[in-house]
Amino acid sequence: MKTVVNAILIIIAFLLQSTLFSRFTIAGITPNLILIVVASIGFLSGRRNGLIAGFFAGILFDVFFGFVYGLYACIFMYIGFTNGIFQKLLFPNDIKLPLGLIVVSDILYGHVCYIFMFLFKGDLGYVYYLLNIILPEVVYTVVISCVLFPLIQTIYRKISTFEEKETDTIG
Repeated sequence: MKTVVNAILIIIAFLLQSTLFSRFTIAGITPNLILIVVASIGFLSGRRNGLIAGFFAGILFDVFFGFVYGLYACIFMYIGFTNGIFQKLLFPNDIKLPLGLIVVSDILYGHVCYIFMFLFKGDLGYVYYLLNIILPEVVYTVVISCVLFPLIQTIYRKISTFEEKETDTIG
């Protein structure tokens, strides 16, 4: 059941990021909804599911937007896996840890993208990229995370409740 929900969340996030949110840019920056969903899946369902969700979200991103195939799959796999490590530290209704880790994940995502897409091509405008791309995206992503993470957490709680009722009636 969670696998189906994860797939639906990834597809919805991808569609929203590539259509609706691409129209609501702030200084040309859109929030990274895929990162939010992959990190949330890692937080809420562990390393393995975070890794798998990251892989498929990254492949989807690679197919439509990638310049180097496999780069986004690798980045999102690491993000999902790393955030899944913190699953046991996640307290219900506490959003500080997830938001903090989404900030760190987005900063690392921006740096890896800079290295592979610009630095290797000889573009040394790091300060410009940091101030005009990475940091504004982090801020925009965190603002959206304040709404999106609790929503995903609520969906996961309902799934858990449903699965518990289902096992009680079967067993």
